[in-house]
Amino acid sequence: MALEDAKNQVDQAFTRSDPRGLSYENAFGGAVSFLRRRYTKDLAGVDIAVTGIPFDQAVTHRPGTRFGPRAIREASTLQPYDQPYGWGYDPLGLLNVVDYGDMAFDYANTREVPARIEAHIGGIMDSGAAPVTLGGDHFITLPILRAVAVRRGPVALIQFDAHSDTWVDDDPDRIDHGTFLYKAIKEGVVDPAASVSVGIRTDNPDTLGVTILDAPSLHRDGVDATLTRIRQVIGDRPVYITFDIDALDPAFAPGTGTPVWGGLASWQAAALLRGLAGVDLIGGDVVEVSPPYDTTGATAISGAHVATELIALYGWTRRG
Repeated sequence: MALEDAKNQVDQAFTRSDPRGLSYENAFGGAVSFLRRRYTKDLAGVDIAVTGIPFDQAVTHRPGTRFGPRAIREASTLQPYDQPYGWGYDPLGLLNVVDYGDMAFDYANTREVPARIEAHIGGIMDSGAAPVTLGGDHFITLPILRAVAVRRGPVALIQFDAHSDTWVDDDPDRIDHGTFLYKAIKEGVVDPAASVSVGIRTDNPDTLGVTILDAPSLHRDGVDATLTRIRQVIGDRPVYITFDIDALDPAFAPGTGTPVWGGLASWQAAALLRGLAGVDLIGGDVVEVSPPYDTTGATAISGAHVATELIALYGWTRRG
């Protein structure tokens, strides 16, 4: 295939016959799915199911992350013409990646959402596929981790974030974007000794044993030293990656509910994700893209690239 195929290819989200391979549909037209993958609810033979959870309850400052999955999908239409630069292989050619669509839920029945998320992700994993999730606020990662832990045991976690999200929250009924990791550790679904948070730049009195590689240390020590430390912490454990887009500095990702200056540049995030090649990835998510606060679309573009890197990471150890 080549770029001239755009004159014939359209609506590949529905019309593509081969689940693998690149797509040359015009970026500005056609039905929008993540990386122009086929929309399907049939996960037989699927390696990765990309799914959206357009849920936000209450964020610290600016709501709107419910629109994140839609914006990330649209931004991703710039990417499926070529294999991701620098990997040296084509994950879309190797893997059967589909767009599983969004999770359905009753917006007026918030309390049922956690169980719905857990069942949604659990169903993906039970099919044999790995979940790559587009959020949504960071609360969604808690029920995702519950689903993962049921099937894989306590999780080794790599968290990219401006906030550690381990503030005390012992109320099981609270649905809070800022305490997902506190609850995950207290519930035993995350192993803090094998977990690391990267890019942190807000104070928290207790990080519950998670290794903190804050933004100043990354800027001071560099990407390679940070990667070495991450690998020391997680060892050879299967790992889940959660990427809060506010890990990036607001200069690179202004469209988030909780922007904090002094964060990662996009090139640092790209280098860190690429440098994790070889980890045994269980799944991952990118959360808190809030497009109403970024008319340029840069935040959604970053979110789309993060999700693509997660796919490439998953495929790296399965190249045969």
